Amino acid sequence: MTNTHVSKMSFEEAIKELEHVVGQLERGDVALEDSICLYERGTELKRRCEEKLKEAEEKVATITLDGQGTPTGAAPDQVK
Repeated sequence: MTNTHVSKMSFEEAIKELEHVVGQLERGDVALEDSICLYERGTELKRRCEEKLKEAEEKVATITLDGQGTPTGAAPDQVK
């Protein structure tokens, strides 16, 4: 588990740590209090991954198409 605040993680960082957390919980070799902390961290990581996926979906949805269906750019007020 890293000390990086979840809100600062990229999708890739968050999913990698989430996989690690799930692995630890599935093995069941973690003390109860540690399991609770891992579960809470996992919940935060899952939420971060969902946020980053939603951001990506919104960016994709703003891509504009020309008459032939070719992407021509993105809506300028939607791109961050």
